[in-house]
Amino acid sequence: MKVAGVFDSGVGGLTVLKSLLDHKLFSKIIYYGDTARVPYGIKDKNTIIRYSLEALEFFKNFDVDIMITACNSVSAYAIDELKLSSDIKIAGVIEPGVRSLTKRSPNKDSSILIIGTKATIKSQKYEKLLKKEGFKNIRSIATSLFVPIVEEGLFRGEVLESTIRHYFKDVDEPDFIILGCTHFPLIKDAISKFFPSSTLIHSGEAIVEFLQDRYHLKTKYEDVELKLFASENPEHLKKIAKLWL
Repeated sequence: MKVAGVFDSGVGGLTVLKSLLDHKLFSKIIYYGDTARVPYGIKDKNTIIRYSLEALEFFKNFDVDIMITACNSVSAYAIDELKLSSDIKIAGVIEPGVRSLTKRSPNKDSSILIIGTKATIKSQKYEKLLKKEGFKNIRSIATSLFVPIVEEGLFRGEVLESTIRHYFKDVDEPDFIILGCTHFPLIKDAISKFFPSSTLIHSGEAIVEFLQDRYHLKTKYEDVELKLFASENPEHLKKIAKLWL
């Protein structure tokens, strides 16, 4: 397995891409952001599935071995349809996130906070998988305002801090926080400042662990070829990539 396609609703998936690049799991990575129709987190299930299948058609133009859906909303609603419609391997970020938490917490009484977009939280995909693993102390909060804040590059400061207080003022500090949106790792320092004892689960690191375990990826490619594509304004995506990567 040498070539990966990474799909996201916009630029947020660059945080997953960074983890893949840092660990050098693939010789070539093709990133596609559906920037013309971002965000997916406010859209209904059928629309998310349709957009995801269209992205799959995009990757058929390339000889990819695996398509990684970095978007949590896509991972929540469209994974099954993508697998049924493709001969290539498909990986989302929700199952890896749950696996990552499970490996870090043998204590099933651990308190878990899931944060994500409205679509991801509404799907209850994280909760269902966590409950199958025996976890019971789970709380989910849709924190959609974090997405435009990150898009504006406000990774610190009063706007972000006041929004964190708005969402978390009545929340007891959890043992684990699942960052259920690819934008959220960029504000993990601010979240950790508010919840200093919580362990954060990051989709990028979780998917790396998952890929290494599931597909036994051990080869490290020193020179990783990267190609960036977007459905609208690809130059903006490339500009953000230079800042975030």
